[in-house]
Amino acid sequence: MDKVVAVAAAVLIDADGRFLLAQRPARTVYAGYWEFPGGKVEPGEAPAEALRRELREELGVEIERADPWLVRTYTYPHATVRLHFFRVRRWRGEPHGREGQALAWQRPDAIEVEPMLPANAPILRALALPEEYAVSNAAAVGADVFLERLARRLQSGLRLVQLREPALDVGTLESLGREVVRRAHAAGARVLLNGDAALARRIGADGVHLSARELMASRARPDFDLVGASVHSAGELRHAEALGLDFAVLGSVQATPTHPDAEPLGWAGFERIARDAQLPVYAIGGMRPELLDEARAHGAHGIAMIRGSWAIG
Repeated sequence: MDKVVAVAAAVLIDADGRFLLAQRPARTVYAGYWEFPGGKVEPGEAPAEALRRELREELGVEIERADPWLVRTYTYPHATVRLHFFRVRRWRGEPHGREGQALAWQRPDAIEVEPMLPANAPILRALALPEEYAVSNAAAVGADVFLERLARRLQSGLRLVQLREPALDVGTLESLGREVVRRAHAAGARVLLNGDAALARRIGADGVHLSARELMASRARPDFDLVGASVHSAGELRHAEALGLDFAVLGSVQATPTHPDAEPLGWAGFERIARDAQLPVYAIGGMRPELLDEARAHGAHGIAMIRGSWAIG
């Protein structure tokens, strides 16, 4: 097997949610292609240290905080690279191409530059995922109350919802699901149905969310545009990666009333399992909006919530 080249890459995200891309200079491999800023990790150097050095040299900025995110391995004709991606929201200085490279701020849903380096396609797809994943609780609060809260959250920017209602019969769930999908799509949000692929298609959902048991019984990715899964261990997370799922939800991080007998992972346990994940991982279990920043620091893409997403007013 050829030597794997370790690379640190930064997803610089500004206050408007845009991220920075750099164009590879002339006389380099893949000259003219666009990529995330960064560079090779030197022997004995940690990826985070390499990132700070590379951004100082390439962009003239000093990183104040870099949150670990995804790790991707990709084989090009000339080399195999292992890319350590970090999301960077705080830095000092104005990024500029110190090596003559062009720079461009982009939005996940409107990439205006091309071509992109092939290894970055899954990263762009991951960036399109919001940092909040709301799990429904219609059976607990009543359908009318839930739909009212859903409308208010969609208006305030909620963009990803899991419809998970095991206590509802199929007919009631289908009726509710059609209305949830209608409202979500009108607001530009996406809906995943927990488990039932046939019902997901009938209600027009964007995808399915697999339980850990369903995940481990699967040998192929369900045929939907968006597929997530619940995981509780490194083995389950590796299986989600092998199936090419879009994201995983890992927990419980903290004690929660919905799983009173489960031993919480804690942030250390979450980070241990999520470290070097190839796909975005949401933290779940006792999550509240104010814990998002802490979740990012431990490698989470975002947070998944039931009560925390619908606690309005």
